[in-house]
Amino acid sequence: MWLDKSNIETLYAPKKKNFRKDAMEKIKKIAIKIAKKQDSFRMESRKVILESRKKNYEEIKSSIKTNSRVILFCTFDGRSYGDSPKAIYEYMLGDERFEDYTFIWAFRDPKCFTFVLDNPNTYMVTVNTRDYEIACATAKYWIYNYRVSDHIYPRDDQVYIQLWHGTPLKRLGYDINISDNAMNSKSEIRDKYRIDAEKFKYILAPSHFAAEKFISAWNLEETNKTDTVLELGYPRNDFLTNYTEQDVEDIVKRLNLPTDKKYILYAPTWRDNQHQAGIGYTYKTEVDFSKLREKLGEEYIILFRAHYLVANSFDFDRYKGFVYDVSKVNDINHLYVISDLLVTDYSSVFFDYGNLKRPEIFYMYDLDAYGSEIRGFYIDLDELPGPIVQTEDELVEAIKNAQTDRSYDEKYKRFNDKFNYLDDGQAAKRVTEVLIEELK
Repeated sequence: MWLDKSNIETLYAPKKKNFRKDAMEKIKKIAIKIAKKQDSFRMESRKVILESRKKNYEEIKSSIKTNSRVILFCTFDGRSYGDSPKAIYEYMLGDERFEDYTFIWAFRDPKCFTFVLDNPNTYMVTVNTRDYEIACATAKYWIYNYRVSDHIYPRDDQVYIQLWHGTPLKRLGYDINISDNAMNSKSEIRDKYRIDAEKFKYILAPSHFAAEKFISAWNLEETNKTDTVLELGYPRNDFLTNYTEQDVEDIVKRLNLPTDKKYILYAPTWRDNQHQAGIGYTYKTEVDFSKLREKLGEEYIILFRAHYLVANSFDFDRYKGFVYDVSKVNDINHLYVISDLLVTDYSSVFFDYGNLKRPEIFYMYDLDAYGSEIRGFYIDLDELPGPIVQTEDELVEAIKNAQTDRSYDEKYKRFNDKFNYLDDGQAAKRVTEVLIEELK
């Protein structure tokens, strides 16, 4: 049963201790440890699980017809409410053509997102449950920014649009020539992208540059699917064009941030080779926040934003009042528009942030290893719209220089002309019109 206002209280009902579930979690941790060390065990066990799940889903799908007025949304495999799926959903809420449609949001923890039920036509499901698979079998449109589970395939009359979640700096899919991924070999990564490409009707690109990289990363030339790429811009970036100063004030107030400081948004990416059984991908902060507080604390605070795949938590109690963990803020756009400058490493956030024409600093303390051993890059780092620093002293100096050097120079302009020229505040409308055409 899909969750709505009438049954949402079931999420809050006291849960009895589930000894079977606890035992399965322990077994899962042991299996992950073995899988990280033995490729053959990992591949064979995944194959068995996949075939079982495929069979179960096909049984569900065979008993349900596609409903042309049901749309399913999912962001980062159910981890949040944000990104381009959110932008399209909220655009549709204001479009009278969708007033009699049913919207379904898929979340890992629905009780954190009950606000979507304020719309009477919106329901929720928990990912990786039977209700979720029923929603997949029912919905005409699947609007995702991350891969759909490998065992779930759409029918011919269903439209899966892969919105993806960033202009790529790091190599993806078939373009990865090296792989130090803790949980997937190069061939396994390619299989995941191949399966995804078999399913989607469209994949959205924010620029011609990104379109070319998506074609190669998903191997679309080999499968004659280059026409699935839509160069329409990212709907999530509409907010960066359309936000107001009142939006900024509201966000600062909601996050309870001091108003007498400037904000540094620190948004590092994840490392493929850092994974812990039972937790997931982890991240170790390579920043001496005590040093940054000593040098910058009078004027700045840091908004720390972990990548969505990073599962470990962070303890910033010793830096209270200087470092704020904003990893659980659903929409990173809200952090973009309130921050005075961005510090990142290899995360694609810098492409989107460029729309604001504010200073960007690239703290790449492990540049040699990341570029040559873990992923590799699509672009020449000389194109980045800000300085690359590799030590904390250089980072402090770059931040201090950013206080006075806020010019939108020619290099920065060339960057936006190449990567952000479609960010005009109308991308959600353009993508929605494509979906409307599918109904004709």
